[in-house]
Amino acid sequence: MMKNLKQSLFVVCGQVFRWLSVMVGMVLCVSAAASPFPTIHLSELPDPLRSVWKELKPEMTEMSHCAAAFDSHSDGEKMAFRCSIHIKMSAEGERRAMKYCEEKRAEKNIKAPCRLVVE
Repeated sequence: MMKNLKQSLFVVCGQVFRWLSVMVGMVLCVSAAASPFPTIHLSELPDPLRSVWKELKPEMTEMSHCAAAFDSHSDGEKMAFRCSIHIKMSAEGERRAMKYCEEKRAEKNIKAPCRLVVE
């Protein structure tokens, strides 16, 4: 009787583990595909752009996004940084930040692509 109980428990635990593995895999796939835009980590930004981020951060919500493009770490004329702060949908915030950045990038003739800033 005890042997059957242990085997049943082992089978149930195996099924639960498989189910959890599938769910975790699905979550990872969805989160990886959540944004179609390239990203850059905040620590990789030039200091002037990081300063702008820090100034804007208190106004930002979970839905807010910023995008940056730069050809130089010191020449402000070769940097573009645009945000979409007061937005209700995260995906729309990403699209708008990228659109605003692309407009500024074209205006300043910056060669590097715009990328979403991530913490």
